[in-house]
Amino acid sequence: MHRITVAGEALVDIVHDDATREIPGGSPANVALGLGRLGAPVEFATWLGDDAHGRQIADHLEASGVELVPGVFGATRTSAATVRLTPDGQPSYEFGIEWDLPHLPHAPRWLHTGSIGAFVQPGAGKVRELVQRTAAAGGIVSFDPNIRPALLGDAAAERVWFEQLAADATVLKLSDEDAAWLYPGDSADVVLDRLFELGVTLAAITTGAAGATLATTRERIAVPSERVDVVDTVGAGDTYMATLIWQLQDTIGTLDALDSIALTRLGQVSASAAAITVSRRGADLPTADDVLTALGEPTR
Repeated sequence: MHRITVAGEALVDIVHDDATREIPGGSPANVALGLGRLGAPVEFATWLGDDAHGRQIADHLEASGVELVPGVFGATRTSAATVRLTPDGQPSYEFGIEWDLPHLPHAPRWLHTGSIGAFVQPGAGKVRELVQRTAAAGGIVSFDPNIRPALLGDAAAERVWFEQLAADATVLKLSDEDAAWLYPGDSADVVLDRLFELGVTLAAITTGAAGATLATTRERIAVPSERVDVVDTVGAGDTYMATLIWQLQDTIGTLDALDSIALTRLGQVSASAAAITVSRRGADLPTADDVLTALGEPTR
């Protein structure tokens, strides 16, 4: 089992609903957390302040088996996002971000990145260099842009940057909202065609309660989501991404050969994990035993 390196932002979500709560978050941080809870060996390259919020995030991640790389406490302050939940559990965000990336001397065997960390400078430039270095060394790159329009510039310019990163990605996940922002008016099939033109091997487009489409250049499979009473949706997409990587980590050399049965299984397990997260308050991602129990399968 190869070590997975996650590179991207970690921040504190200051959530306002029936009370005010401060919760460690950030899309790449949640993916690292999810991988740790699923039992995958994972290290996390991020950018924290040496302050109470930074220590809170570090403790939260390390308690779930995530190893922080050296140099993460370089920020003047830890980033934060103010999250307000609508009555149906959907979040809206306001950000205070400081983002850079500590140096990683090695090219990861598997690198995951995305969201703010892949788009906001100066860290995004270093992420792109790490992505290129990983791909050049024969490693796997997974990418979830998890678009935050409030932090980005013109969509056309950001699409160019996205495609430069996507061109070195092996596995790529978009939400339907990401796809609509990057490729307005295009159908899911057209977006998938574009991703494969760029060189992506395995792609997923998630559509919330409607499920997801998983695809290779040979197969496209729609996999429904699970019915669940939604508490809030924070972390659902990150859970899906983490669970997808967890399932794929030992299939590095055969991703392009996955058939419809394998793609369906990938989608079902990832959907089951995401359903657990949305049934809980906050980004409380499941363990491997949680997921296997939900699937009615023996635990490990």
